[in-house]
Amino acid sequence: MYLFGDPTVWLPVTFAALMGFSILIYVILDGFDLGVGVLFPFADGAEKDRMIASIGPFWDANETWLVLAIGLLLVAFPTAHGAILTALYLPVAVMLIGLILRGVAFEFRAKAPAPHKRAWNTAFFTGSLMTSLSQGFMLGLYIMGLQYTWATVAFAGVTAVFLTVGYSFIGATWLIIKTDEALQLKAVQWAKGGIWGIVLGLSAISLASPLVSPRIFDKWFSFPEAILLAPMPLMSAALIALLWLALKRLPTRDDSFAWFPFAASIVLFTLAFFGLAYSFYPYVVPEQLTIYEAASAPESLFIILIGTCFVLPTILGYTALAYTVFRGKATELRYD
Repeated sequence: MYLFGDPTVWLPVTFAALMGFSILIYVILDGFDLGVGVLFPFADGAEKDRMIASIGPFWDANETWLVLAIGLLLVAFPTAHGAILTALYLPVAVMLIGLILRGVAFEFRAKAPAPHKRAWNTAFFTGSLMTSLSQGFMLGLYIMGLQYTWATVAFAGVTAVFLTVGYSFIGATWLIIKTDEALQLKAVQWAKGGIWGIVLGLSAISLASPLVSPRIFDKWFSFPEAILLAPMPLMSAALIALLWLALKRLPTRDDSFAWFPFAASIVLFTLAFFGLAYSFYPYVVPEQLTIYEAASAPESLFIILIGTCFVLPTILGYTALAYTVFRGKATELRYD
């Protein structure tokens, strides 16, 4: 156990990194299929079927990453799990209801009689919207230190809207890859609208985080940290500019460039995530509990790490397999 140094230091850092990795993968993968659901009202009946087909082989596996992240939080940082889930009880409940409604609607809309299909489409959109808004609300409240005041709730409401728009944006970029013709053209227009939500959301979080915490302010603006961190906002601004230019030129005749908006969106989400991770480290509960204070006993963490070494590659393997097998344009999703 002591091969790598002090286990009370490297084990909490390892599990924080694993949990962060799981959350990032979840936000990207489930983000795009939640975004597809949020875009449902803007599509006609045949387009809705094609949109569902584009996420059909992936959506349930994408949610595995959320289960893994929450599981790691529970077993590795039980004190933080209790504090965070207690503060976020209501939005977590809304998220779970949304996920259940979304999952049921996904299965039933393909099997229900034609007159009932519209109701299940509405349920799928409602579940996707509930899940996206609740996750954005939780993000905003977390940034505000998990404190309930009029100001923090208002900010959480703003982040709820912007994260939902961000999900719709990455969902639209996914549809650019997976569809063609009229629906692909629509997806390009949806992405053009959604990119402004990304800009406003990143700006709101970037402005609020250092203002809420003097510690974060010092981490961002003291020397030489300010110079070392400067490439991140510059890279984000460059990516947004490239995304806008790419969307203006899509779709191309041979569809060879359709992958770029989705790939650039992944990089943009990753940069934003690392910015948040840097800002809040070493706290797992903002300004209250560090990862070292909240961590389980080193002996427990080491045993859990052994299990994670088997579970994580398995999840990565079947995720990669699914995206490899079902690559290319979406085709009709049928159960008969």
